[in-house]
Amino acid sequence: MSSETVRGKPVKTTVSDKAVPCPQDRANRQFHADRPNALWVSDFTYVSTWQGFVYVAFVIDVFARHIVGWKASRSARTDFVLDALEQALSARRPTQHGLIHHSDRGVQYVSIRYSERLKEAGIEPSVGSVGDSYDNALAETINGLYKAEVIHRQSWKSCEAVELATLIWVDWFNHRRLLGPIGRLPKPRRRDSHPRASEITGAVQSLRRLL
Repeated sequence: MSSETVRGKPVKTTVSDKAVPCPQDRANRQFHADRPNALWVSDFTYVSTWQGFVYVAFVIDVFARHIVGWKASRSARTDFVLDALEQALSARRPTQHGLIHHSDRGVQYVSIRYSERLKEAGIEPSVGSVGDSYDNALAETINGLYKAEVIHRQSWKSCEAVELATLIWVDWFNHRRLLGPIGRLPKPRRRDSHPRASEITGAVQSLRRLL
């Protein structure tokens, strides 16, 4: 079970249900891949705003540490992690067999609806053990970078402000951040997931009005 702290109090971001059967751990802490769409990892975190908590989910392709789907929501129900998955499926349209989707044992990720969507898309589910962040270490690392580079730098007024800041950060993370495993070079641009320049410019302008 994963937890974070707000004002000295732990906030659980992973709530498991022992009554729900879980898939086996197919990743086995080996977060590397030799091609795109071989292994995706998913997780979500939370952001404290003036209007309450906002939850942000990410889906990451392990091959190039590329965020292929994300969603910000006022609710931590299954719908919002499904939206992040749908964005990833739309962006990547995986057709090769053998794609594994790895997550923790949160009730959202082992729900019937989420499991059925993975099966429908031909994706093999993989779930880590309870109470061990190392079993989803890459996704936890992305969450940590996101909190350090975006969220912890200021206070947040609303879900909309968090959403726009996340859009800008994901674009930077995917297309301009230097990546250690490839010699501190920027990640290659991918047309299937690169937001339009006008979208980014508009997001920046809107964000400035909200902050």
